[in-house]
Amino acid sequence: MNDSKKTFKPKARVAKGFRDIDADEIRGTRAMLATIQRVYESYGFEPVEQPFIEYTDALGKFLPDQDRPNAGVFSFQDDDDQWLSLRYDLTAPLARYVAENNQGQLPTPYRSYRQGWVFRNEKPGPGRFRQFMQFDADTVGSANPAADAEVCMMAAETMEALGLENQFVMNVNNRKLLDAAIKAAKVPEESRLDTLRTLDKFDRLGELGVSQLLGKDGRRDESGAHTRGVGLSQAQIDLLLQFFFATSARFSHGTTLAKATNSEKLAYAGKPDDHIIFSNFGTIGAMRDLSNDEGIDQTGIDELEQIAEFVDKAGYGPDRIRIAPNIVRGLEYYTGPVFECELLMEIPGDDGKPIRFGSVGGGGRYDDLVARFTGAQVPATGFSIGVSRLYSALKLVGKAQTAQTLAPVVVLVMDKDRQGDYWRMVQQLRAANIR
Repeated sequence: MNDSKKTFKPKARVAKGFRDIDADEIRGTRAMLATIQRVYESYGFEPVEQPFIEYTDALGKFLPDQDRPNAGVFSFQDDDDQWLSLRYDLTAPLARYVAENNQGQLPTPYRSYRQGWVFRNEKPGPGRFRQFMQFDADTVGSANPAADAEVCMMAAETMEALGLENQFVMNVNNRKLLDAAIKAAKVPEESRLDTLRTLDKFDRLGELGVSQLLGKDGRRDESGAHTRGVGLSQAQIDLLLQFFFATSARFSHGTTLAKATNSEKLAYAGKPDDHIIFSNFGTIGAMRDLSNDEGIDQTGIDELEQIAEFVDKAGYGPDRIRIAPNIVRGLEYYTGPVFECELLMEIPGDDGKPIRFGSVGGGGRYDDLVARFTGAQVPATGFSIGVSRLYSALKLVGKAQTAQTLAPVVVLVMDKDRQGDYWRMVQQLRAANIR
C-alpha cells in the first residue's frame, strides 16, 4: 500500500490586477523617467523618497471607492496592533514627511520630486492595475498661484521633452469655483462629493450619462446594470453643467449661453464637444459672466486669471496650457487649482471609433493635507504622472526609447585547464563596457 501523499503544486499565475514587466518596457521606462527627472531638476526640484508602507491613519481616507471596507487600500495589522497600509499615491506620504520634518529642517518653499509604485485595492480592468508607478513633483510652502503656474509649465515642458509637442494640452480649473457652483445650485453637503465625482466621469460617460447620474433616476449602462443617481433636480443639473461648459455656445439640453462671446459662438457652431481651444482670457470672461448672473463667489476665477497671466507672459499659449471648466479631479483633498494633462492623439474606442487617448497625469493644490498632522495650514501644489500610461502613449506615437540592447558576447570555455584566462578575458570585456 502506497501511503505517500500527493505533492501540492501551486498554479503559476500572477495575482489579479498585477502584471509582470519585460526587459524592453523596463529599459524604455527608465529612459523616459530620466528625461522627466532632467526637466524637473532644471526647475530646481530635488529628489526624495518615502517608504511603500505608511500608518493607515496617516494616509487618511481620500480615495473615491466608497463601497469597499478598507477604502481602496491594501492594509494589514502589525504585531503592535497598529494598522499599516501600502501607499495609494505619493502625495499623502509627502504630507506626512513634511509634517514630520517641519522644524526648520526643510527649506521653504520645499520643492521635491518622487517616483515609485503605488497600490490601489480596487476592481481591476483593461489597463487598470492595482500596482502602478507614479512620478510626482510638488512645491510645499507657497500659496502664490505662480507655484501652480510653474507646475503646469514644467509638466508641459516635460511632455515636449518626451517628443509629444503639439500632441497634448494642460487643462486647468479650480475646485473653489466648482464648490461655489455646487453651493449656488443648493446641492446638499452630503451629496457634494458624489456630485464632484460624477462630473469627473464626463470623459467616460459623456454629457447624457453624467446628467442621468446627477438626476434622481440614475443611469442604466449597456449591460443593464443600474447606478443610482445623486438625486439633483433638473434646475440644479442645468446650473452645474452650465459651469462645466462655460465656454460653450451650447451645452446641456440644447440651451444657449447668452454670455458666450461671438467668436466663441462661431467657433463652437456645430462643435459642442468642449475640445475647441479658446483664448484663456475669453474663457475666464465667460466664467465671470456666469458667476455674476448666479451670484457665485469669484475667488477661484481670480486665481485662474493669475495663472493665465503667468503662463501667458511666459509664452505658454492656450494650445499648451488652457483654462478648462470641465476639469474636476476625483480626490477629495484638492482645495484650489486642479490640473490634468490630456494627450490629443486618437486611439480606437470600444466601438472601434476613434477617441482621444486622454489623461496621463494630473494634480492640483492641496493646502489642508499637512494640517491634518500639525493643525497649521501649509500651502502645497503638485503634479503626478501615470508612468505606465504615459509610456503606452509614447509607444503609440513611436517616441518610446526602446532601442534594442546588443546581445552579450559569449565566452566559451574550450579548455578547462585555462579557466583563469577566460575569466581575465571577460573582465577585460566588462571593463570596456561590453556585455
